[in-house]
Amino acid sequence: MAGRFDPLNRTTVRGGRTALPEAGTTAGAKPPAGAKARRWTPTGPIDLGITLGPLRRGPADPTFRTTPDGSVWRASQTPQGPATLRVSRTGAEIDAEAWGPGADWLLEQLPALLGSGDDPSVFVPRHRLVHASHRRRPGLRLTRTGLVLESLIPVILEQKVTSDEAYRSWRRLVRQYGEPAPGPHVPGRYGIGLYVMPTARAWAMIPSWDWHKAGVDAKRSGTIVRAARVADRLEEAAAMESAAAAARLEAVPGIGPWTSAETLQRSNGDPDAVTTGDLHLPGIIGYALAGDRDADDAAMLELLAPYAGQRHRAARLILLAGHAPPRRVPRMPRSDIGLL
Repeated sequence: MAGRFDPLNRTTVRGGRTALPEAGTTAGAKPPAGAKARRWTPTGPIDLGITLGPLRRGPADPTFRTTPDGSVWRASQTPQGPATLRVSRTGAEIDAEAWGPGADWLLEQLPALLGSGDDPSVFVPRHRLVHASHRRRPGLRLTRTGLVLESLIPVILEQKVTSDEAYRSWRRLVRQYGEPAPGPHVPGRYGIGLYVMPTARAWAMIPSWDWHKAGVDAKRSGTIVRAARVADRLEEAAAMESAAAAARLEAVPGIGPWTSAETLQRSNGDPDAVTTGDLHLPGIIGYALAGDRDADDAAMLELLAPYAGQRHRAARLILLAGHAPPRRVPRMPRSDIGLL
């Protein structure tokens, strides 16, 4: 689920606050040499942490970093090749630097990444909790990366397993089959720098034993391989309308409504791509809006019906409010097929 809780790493343009996240560059440091740069002035407040937070796959994501100066770093496999992007703020303006063959592409996409195509003004809160969450987070924008495979593969890894298991698989495969990100070294956990995820061809060529060592079963690995083999066709979905984009993704065996919605929320910035088939989301939304912790997809969709066209935004605001039902059963047991 994109953006379940309010992230600790927040950087808001206009009227927000800056927290101190992971170790990295020092505050006030000059951008490293050799970067291509762009400055962009948004039309409204932007919270970098909340807006870009759904792109982060766990606290040790090798493709994502936050640093004490409030910057957000991302490494991406763009249509023009690998690249690294650093996004920060200067007053009411956004500063970005990029490195690598895909630097120009990332800088061109910067406004879309930060929600320039998102129109939060059309959203009307219909519930007290949603209204309060909306009021507290004026800087929420729905990101649009324009990169389908980048969002799709980690979502497939999250099918039917715990988040921790999926994050571990993502880290291992990206570091093993990806490449060090262009630009400066940005250390994360254990001093390891950023990595760019593997190319579509590299995903398709991963042998079965390495999928197994990464804890990925045959069903999920097979889905990723099938998606990687038609990557060019799937990337076209980034420019499609919601229904057509979902149909394009779901034409790949192993990709259903849950996976397509979670992908399009990020790649297309779809404000109405509500996630169905999730283990926790119906209960969270049912509990937050109606006190019904046992709500199913049908009940969730009925509760979100007043937000038609903006159901994903409503769901994000509910998740960010952190009003989840108390746990009644133990957590889903963790497993690692790589140890079998």
